[in-house]
Amino acid sequence: MERYVDGFVIPVPNDHLDAYREMADGAGKLWIEHGALEYFEGVGDDMEPDMEGMSMVTFPQLAETGADETVVFSFIVFESRDHRDEVNAKVMDDPAMDPDGFDGEMPFDTERMSYGGFRSIVSYEN
Repeated sequence: MERYVDGFVIPVPNDHLDAYREMADGAGKLWIEHGALEYFEGVGDDMEPDMEGMSMVTFPQLAETGADETVVFSFIVFESRDHRDEVNAKVMDDPAMDPDGFDGEMPFDTERMSYGGFRSIVSYEN
């Protein structure tokens, strides 16, 4: 089955990581409730990997994180792009997404978040 993935790279201030985790937990439940196949959020751990001299851009470089920030990598898996569009429309219409219902500020700068939708070209599952 061809899958579709929305992917995110987000710089998050270290002192907002707990608030981010709480927000992500609620978001994950919401996306799954509305039909997403998988929801994943991971915080940076091995951000300067030794690739035996291979040159690359690390996630902190990509996200331009400061000394007091970390990188969160997240993705949401869907059956297809059409399915993604259907699920995201349901999520955006959900009362839980009403900005007036948020208690505080976003725990990260949304203008520094990277996002993209990806169609699968190779996929293996165990």
